[in-house]
Amino acid sequence: MENTIFSLLPPLVAILMVVITRRVLLSLGTGIIAAAFLLAEFNIAETFAIMWDAIKGIVVADGELNTYSLYIILFLLLLGTITAFISISGGSRAFGEWAMKRVKTRVGAQLVGAFLGVIIFIDDYFNALAVGQITRPITDRQKVSRAKLAYLIDSTSAPVCVISPISSWGAYIIALIGTILAAHGVSEYTAFSAFMQMAPMNFYALAALAMVFIVALRNIEIGPMKKHEERAITEGIVVPQDKPVPGELKDDLPTSTKGTVGDLVWPIVALVAGTVGMMLWTGASAVEGNVTILAIFENTDVTKSLVTGGLLGLAVALLLFVRQAVVLKGVNANVFGKGMVEGIKSMLPAIYILVFAWVIVDLIGRLETGKYLAGIVESSNINISFLPFLLFLVAGIMAFSTGTSWGSFGILLPIAGDIAAAADITLMLPALAAVLAGAVFGDHCSPISDTTILSSTGAGSHHLDHVMTQLPYALISAAIASVGFLILGFTGSTLGALAVVAILLVAFAFIFGSKTTQEEVLKENLAE
Repeated sequence: MENTIFSLLPPLVAILMVVITRRVLLSLGTGIIAAAFLLAEFNIAETFAIMWDAIKGIVVADGELNTYSLYIILFLLLLGTITAFISISGGSRAFGEWAMKRVKTRVGAQLVGAFLGVIIFIDDYFNALAVGQITRPITDRQKVSRAKLAYLIDSTSAPVCVISPISSWGAYIIALIGTILAAHGVSEYTAFSAFMQMAPMNFYALAALAMVFIVALRNIEIGPMKKHEERAITEGIVVPQDKPVPGELKDDLPTSTKGTVGDLVWPIVALVAGTVGMMLWTGASAVEGNVTILAIFENTDVTKSLVTGGLLGLAVALLLFVRQAVVLKGVNANVFGKGMVEGIKSMLPAIYILVFAWVIVDLIGRLETGKYLAGIVESSNINISFLPFLLFLVAGIMAFSTGTSWGSFGILLPIAGDIAAAADITLMLPALAAVLAGAVFGDHCSPISDTTILSSTGAGSHHLDHVMTQLPYALISAAIASVGFLILGFTGSTLGALAVVAILLVAFAFIFGSKTTQEEVLKENLAE
């Protein structure tokens, strides 16, 4: 069943069940069983053995602890605990009150999240979780739905990381590009200069980023997002309470009345400083020879850095809690145990979904779903001018089906390089840029993507709500990007394609932009 059309069945089953049942764990579990069943060639006993092996692989891989997945889980638990003690110390309440005096509109609250998403570009995981922690008190106070916040986070994290050379993504991609250029004897430009030339060709990343600011400024609510935003404006309900919300604390945690903005800011500062500092340290330590910023990010240990930053952030949060409990007497010290338990519990829904997603992604990898899709492109006899457009679509389908943009990079970038080198070497960079763009697009739409899961966790949104509300905006950005790749393939003009993409974005803003601001809608409802 490997590397055949049947390998598409498990991801399709999981995704269709998510849409139909709206139960994420049930849907992912069904996809896992389907994938294992195909790998076992319909042998029941072997099916369970394969599933157990995939689950075990989250903890132990190649005879050693799988620190990548374990560190991610540990970081989530640390983040939940930090959030709990920030709340207990009164930091969230104080920050919300401080922000209300300075950020006085819903548009302003959304722009804070969007700008932070662009600025914090070191790593997409870190971006998704850190931006959510900082922005959530502001957007909650301004009655912006958690689904909208998740969209703002998700659509600024990966799109910025994929075009920034100084990020975990950029370093990984530049390393891949260097291998591809060397394999085909391309010496006109270095891997770094190739990456920088490809950045303006990544029409999906640019369109998705522009779309975030257009949506915030022009009050454009499409599809399911409209329902979430209207409920937030009229009823003040930023997230439905009919099911567990990842990263959401219980309402019965006590809160200090003497908390300050510093009780929120300093743990977050420690988290950021610890994470970035450890990324620089682990990267520099692993570099052999000349230490450059690019080499550092190429060799950095992101997950280890996240845990280090998390531990430092927790230490600061606990110190501030002790200050509130012992010195200021703003909260009872015996709430410590409850804070630890509630902080951990708040992250369990996200961890369950993440573990299920990792298992299905592993099994889909064994089925070689990505290789099957890539093989279709490699064997097809097409007009070479369509190559960037088709690679964009195939990369999107691959990332959507497998839940991993990085996996799609690893499989499709070398294939795109081979096709371009054999057909028309001038299409090398457009072809590679199209793969990067398509993989981010597919990752944005996929309910089994870990970055999608972590974005909803950071925002405190239901996972499926985030997937369904982001989908229309991702599809529109992809449609605009597709036009750009068609123009790029047929004309070879990056500037021409960028101009058309910009015109389409402006047209979208004016056609779909609301003439009534969300603030006016709120005033009308309050008047009634």
